[in-house]
Amino acid sequence: MKDNFEHKAKEWDSKSIRVQNALTIAEAIKSRVKLTPDMHLMDFGVGTGLLGFEVLKDVKSMVGVDTSKGMLEKLQDKNSDTLQIKPICQDIIENPLRDKFDGIISSMTLHHIESLTKFFTTIKNHLNNNGFIAIADLESEDGTFHSDNTGVFHFGFDKDELCKIVKDCGFKDVEFNNISIIKKPQRDFGIFLLTARV
Repeated sequence: MKDNFEHKAKEWDSKSIRVQNALTIAEAIKSRVKLTPDMHLMDFGVGTGLLGFEVLKDVKSMVGVDTSKGMLEKLQDKNSDTLQIKPICQDIIENPLRDKFDGIISSMTLHHIESLTKFFTTIKNHLNNNGFIAIADLESEDGTFHSDNTGVFHFGFDKDELCKIVKDCGFKDVEFNNISIIKKPQRDFGIFLLTARV
């Protein structure tokens, strides 16, 4: 997955659709999860921090995990005295962190994860008691969202199938809601936010 994103990093934030989608997801997370100023969060698949920096405004600290060095370099450039995401270049599914978090957020990364069961089991182990997940991605689609499907393992997600996997991995209070539509020339694509707790 990471090789496909190295060359995209420099231009990543220039697409208005991408920026707006991150803002919409951040608003949806804030409306469905009670964020508090003492929280320590992880942004999984943080990229350049489009989602992470918006959510960081409401919590104490954030770690941004990604496997793309190029994306994390761009993220580092955006860190400031007032808002800083700690970048970690690591595949935490294969090599988990020792840290525990109050919540894990993620935007448009899940479809790049091959084993969903392994992913949700791993991130559950990264959460404190009563910790939350808030994961946004594509609803089921026909494979035309990306112009190149290299590194794409899922053409979006079916609500019932995904919720069952999450519950089977030990999460509770699982909710799946459509939060927006991305309009592309070929068709409209639904974006969902899945929230749950341990």
